[in-house]
Amino acid sequence: MSAFLKGTGVALATPFNNDGSIDYSGVGSLVEFCVDGGVEYLVVLGTTAESATLSKEEKKNLVAYIIKVNNKRLPLVIGIGGNNTGAILQEMKETDVSSFDAILSVVPMYNRPSQEGIYQHYKAINDEAPLPVLLYNVPSRTGVNMTAETTLRLSKLDKIIGIKEATGDFTQVLKILKDRPEDFLVISGDDALALPAVAAGGDGVISVVGQGFPKEFSEMIRLGLSGETKKAFAILYKMLPALDYAFEEGNPAGIKNVLKVKGICDDHLRLPLIPVSNKLAAKIEEFIKNN
Repeated sequence: MSAFLKGTGVALATPFNNDGSIDYSGVGSLVEFCVDGGVEYLVVLGTTAESATLSKEEKKNLVAYIIKVNNKRLPLVIGIGGNNTGAILQEMKETDVSSFDAILSVVPMYNRPSQEGIYQHYKAINDEAPLPVLLYNVPSRTGVNMTAETTLRLSKLDKIIGIKEATGDFTQVLKILKDRPEDFLVISGDDALALPAVAAGGDGVISVVGQGFPKEFSEMIRLGLSGETKKAFAILYKMLPALDYAFEEGNPAGIKNVLKVKGICDDHLRLPLIPVSNKLAAKIEEFIKNN
């Protein structure tokens, strides 16, 4: 059912114009770059999209445009999450998800729920979801970690098909892999740990850096999934500086600068986020020039 989510998915950034409006030409260029680069699927309205600063109308228009440009070439995953369970259930009802294959929903941020609270939150989503659901655990943003035990408990629910695991805690990834149901996807949300996770039995990555280097990243993950780990790790080691640079001054500032250097779109962000420093921009440009 969920084999389409194996490999490399990319969490698309949202290109902006100088005046802060959405740069639809840049959106189109980014989608084409990722499709041509060989990624397996696209994730729309994730954290990297600066979705927290997009209005309802902008989200609707952005989604419609990406659907149009993608033109059914790649599977699509939509981010619908937050810290108000009732509002998420309402948003799922109001959103036309007919062009999407799954929903990515983040652990509630800021409220810091207990493990039981996290379970009940996702159970409510499971019971109402119009599509399969991927859990998304990213404690660095939410302020709370969903434990391996809670993830495995949720894996038994019928609509929950997998997790984007971005704790940076490899032991937690291993605990989930060890005891997961056979058809439960474990997808890395940490670019640097994606290949080690795949080598341990994981199913791929939802990547930030992958949209800046789609050919390299998707090839690395495909090699890892097919057991050609030596070749895969050679690509990872070559890419390591880019992984550091992409997150050195926050996401998506780093990846937007990569996309600017590559001529895909400009690197404008919405406050409170700002572009990378001149020092980091120089390092990114040097890396791209030499690779």
